[in-house]
Amino acid sequence: MRVLSIVHGSEARTELFAPVVQERGHELYEWSLAWDSPPPRPIDDFGAVLIFGGAMHADQDEQHPWLRNETMLLQELLDRHVPMLGVCLGAQLLARAAHAPVWALDEPEIGWYEVELTPQAAEDPVLGGLPERFDAFEWHYYTYDMPAGAVELARSVSCTQAFRLGEYVWGVQFHPEVTEEQVHGWLAREELPAGFDRAAIEAETAEKIARWNELGRTLCGAFVETAARVAAPV
Repeated sequence: MRVLSIVHGSEARTELFAPVVQERGHELYEWSLAWDSPPPRPIDDFGAVLIFGGAMHADQDEQHPWLRNETMLLQELLDRHVPMLGVCLGAQLLARAAHAPVWALDEPEIGWYEVELTPQAAEDPVLGGLPERFDAFEWHYYTYDMPAGAVELARSVSCTQAFRLGEYVWGVQFHPEVTEEQVHGWLAREELPAGFDRAAIEAETAEKIARWNELGRTLCGAFVETAARVAAPV
């Protein structure tokens, strides 16, 4: 199976998920609509699509006009029932493509937050392998409304954290793909809002990232295996 990874900048790429895809024998291609270049292969060649985060917000079409094109592409892929997994901005863009609102949180989630699965997640083929509660790494200023017909799979105190739309599309607000090096890079480059402690996030990351990466590999592996079954049904 060929897997397309849609990225939105050099600081939020496929990261931890890349080896998970490749270890299962699949081909991975990275691409961004912001590059103003055609995809590496025709879109129809891809059996699954990953959509990752970025510094922009899902409704900033004026600043990033290519967001409109990406939203239309995701709408096309939704109509074709292509398996997709959106992360952070990617989840918000999937919600937007499904005609659900996206908006700014009163207070962003940056750092480590407890996430709880909903009862509907227990039998989900992608999130069902995660513990009922876990500490997740977050970095987002926006959230989304649940698309019509979607099933909510996880929540934090502040907002919804995961959904499944139809049988083969998932969005997660947290960052299961993030590596420790990536977290350090974001903290070094980004200006944090008032009230967020850079050193505390660094310390908590050192403590929790190994377990978090295990869960990230589990989630990605479950998605890829589900998508592969869709691409080549028995």
